[in-house]
Amino acid sequence: MTDEKKFATFAGGCFWCMIGPFQELKGVSSVIAGYTGGHSENPTYEEVCTNTTGHVEAVQVVYDPGEISYEALLDTFWKQIDPTDKGGQFNDRGESYQTAIFYHDNEQLEEAKRSKALLEEEGPFESSIVTPVLPAKTFYKAEEYHQDYHKKNPSHYNLYKKGSGREPFIKLYWEEKSP
Repeated sequence: MTDEKKFATFAGGCFWCMIGPFQELKGVSSVIAGYTGGHSENPTYEEVCTNTTGHVEAVQVVYDPGEISYEALLDTFWKQIDPTDKGGQFNDRGESYQTAIFYHDNEQLEEAKRSKALLEEEGPFESSIVTPVLPAKTFYKAEEYHQDYHKKNPSHYNLYKKGSGREPFIKLYWEEKSP
């Protein structure tokens, strides 16, 4: 355990579904829902949903590299998304729901490229991995009602996760294929 804190930023479609899996990891101190990758400053949820800001819904993970590796964060990320879908994630369509890994330094860049290549080579998908690896840009925290949505509104969140197609996809590609 160290006092060092690092950032990891991932876009995995709806940020509601991305927060919980990272919060469960030892060594992660916070997970923030927000927007990144675009060209407008201080975007709102309504603006991002218009697909005109260039921003995607994303999570920013604050972690202690002495307790958890970036590689472990990448592994968690890949197992929450469909990395072969360029048009969004599950029932959520459009640029604001596209996937991406936003690296904060050269070490993260190399690790993300290695992880993506390994998934392409050994992963369970027949289609190409289209999730880009991009330099981190300004991260804008989403409105408070989006933070920890899975805890604030568990019934709605659970229905959404299942109904969107994300939960069945994860079960099919990761839980049913685990040894």
